[in-house]
Amino acid sequence: MALTREEREQFLAEPHIAALAVAAGDGDRAPLSVPIWYQYTPGGDLRILTGRTSRKAELIGAAGRFTILVDRVEPTIRYVSVEGPVVETRPATRGDLEEVSARYLAADKVAGYVDFASENHGEQVVIRMRPQHWVSSDLGQV
Repeated sequence: MALTREEREQFLAEPHIAALAVAAGDGDRAPLSVPIWYQYTPGGDLRILTGRTSRKAELIGAAGRFTILVDRVEPTIRYVSVEGPVVETRPATRGDLEEVSARYLAADKVAGYVDFASENHGEQVVIRMRPQHWVSSDLGQV
């Protein structure tokens, strides 16, 4: 059964690991699909961080849009997929990295991870996507 707008937005706001998909830009390749951390507040735009020169960033820049999918299997099988246009790409700050890391890591691990990522992951960008097309379901409600 499809989720209501409120249910799908609340589910997306939870800290799931998303599968990001973006057109590969080459007729010989399937879309790029990779796991990624993200940020979302109900009613707002979705944000991801990635390397400025990463394949993800290059493909998203070329396509101008991307999709993410989040799911769970318990207590029921539920998923939300959202696709939309990129509305902003900007350099990431240390604060951006701290914010997204705090969604996924224990509080005592955030500073160490942010230090490591800042030193080893290269220049990052924030890519903001405006959710436009939604697909969702909770298969336990059938």
